[in-house]
Amino acid sequence: MSDIATRTDAKLMEGPAFVRTMPLLPLPPPMAASGAIGWLRWNLFSGPLNIALTVVCALLIVWIVPPLFKFLVVDAVWNGAGRTDCLATPGHPEMGACWAYVFDKISFFTYGFYPIEGRWRVDLFFVLLAVGVVWMAWLNAPQRGLGAAYFFIVMPLASFLLLYGVPEVLVGIGHWPRIGWLSALLDALNHVLPRVPTTQWGGVLVTVVVASVGIVFSLPIGILLALGRRSRLPAVRLFSVIFIEFVRGVPLITVLFMASVMLPLFVPESWSPDKLLRALVGVSLFSSAYMAEVVRAGLQAIPKGQYEAAMAVGLGYWQTMRLIVLPQALKITIPNIVNTTIGLFKDTTLVFVVGIFDFLMTIEAGRADPAWATPVTSTTGYAFAAIFYLIFCYGMSRYARFVEARLAAGDRR
Repeated sequence: MSDIATRTDAKLMEGPAFVRTMPLLPLPPPMAASGAIGWLRWNLFSGPLNIALTVVCALLIVWIVPPLFKFLVVDAVWNGAGRTDCLATPGHPEMGACWAYVFDKISFFTYGFYPIEGRWRVDLFFVLLAVGVVWMAWLNAPQRGLGAAYFFIVMPLASFLLLYGVPEVLVGIGHWPRIGWLSALLDALNHVLPRVPTTQWGGVLVTVVVASVGIVFSLPIGILLALGRRSRLPAVRLFSVIFIEFVRGVPLITVLFMASVMLPLFVPESWSPDKLLRALVGVSLFSSAYMAEVVRAGLQAIPKGQYEAAMAVGLGYWQTMRLIVLPQALKITIPNIVNTTIGLFKDTTLVFVVGIFDFLMTIEAGRADPAWATPVTSTTGYAFAAIFYLIFCYGMSRYARFVEARLAAGDRR
């Protein structure tokens, strides 16, 4: 026994007979926890309630999507010159969407009553707007400061001259002495860009103008109102609170009626602003009140230590807000800002109640054309409007998700 123990101890003293020098290769995750199967288990079948909701949603999709696809695509009429092409026939008993009607009215839906010879101005406005949006939305774009100046200063002025022309006030100023060169320039612009009153604007043009002005002006005004509501100055705080609560306490239609109907009663007729301008002011003020509460929520989420740190390094109030507080507050409230923006874009359809010929109003007028009077004309027009708003709103939502994920990358590190 002693010999065996001695040999065993000697073996142990020599060390193990084999030591792995190469690490083991990582094993793949279980198939039930990765790939499509894992995604389905985690997102759709993770529990009894989730399974029940998944089944209900699947049944709703099966119930809604096939008939909708059949109406919009399979049985749809894509080419035609009048109502007879969209009516049911013995060879085509099922009536689908009359897309031929949409193609025939697409210019009316886009420009409204804007003069045909001047519609290139609207197209150029869309191009300028697209350039500005891409420049501002592209986070790695060169010269973003220059892009901001273009988007907020150059493009609005150029768009106004393109769409409306030279206003009479500028023409009068151009005839003042010592600035005769300005008169010649304005006369040349007036010849190239004749004045088009806003009563001839309509369709997508009006919808994009109202939405763009509302979105651009609501955020800065909302930020000022949010700061005013948190101000230590009683007068500023009281004014901000009254404005925000009053505007948020009434529907948008009421604000539009007040801006369009009541405002001219309090000013001389010569000072009465344009109807579209009244709607733009009403929409901007209404959305800015909601945006103020969104920004205020972000300001309240900033820890007190951020303010104290800014004071410790000697920053003033506006420097603190501009460099430290507002960037963090706006980052936190990106989902709410986008939600308010999407709601504003859809609420632009309400301007038709004050007589402004927006996109939805052109569809209402187009479906009354007897040349296209069919049982499916109205449905097709509203389906086209739904697709239009879906594309724009979904695009804004996806871009916001992208920006939010990119800004959150720094926190994960």
